[in-house]
Amino acid sequence: MTYDRNPTMLDLPYSLIIEATEEPDFFGFYSPELEGFTGIGHSIEDCMFKAKWGMEEHVELLKEQGLPVPDKNPNPNILIQNQQALSTV
Repeated sequence: MTYDRNPTMLDLPYSLIIEATEEPDFFGFYSPELEGFTGIGHSIEDCMFKAKWGMEEHVELLKEQGLPVPDKNPNPNILIQNQQALSTV
């Protein structure tokens, strides 16, 4: 039996921010590098899974609409934080 000492947990093409909300089973997520990409999940793992496939679909939609697609991030980050309060103007 072989063991991979460097398994890839999740290969995201862009950085991801996951925000906890006041609801314990509700998280929002978005990519600061991929304009218009957002989603929701019921756990951090759920957000990461949805983001992986959602980013691919979002990029395909941008291409279909002739919109610019940012280059993939060679070293994407995942940041988990509390939800940021919206500022009022």
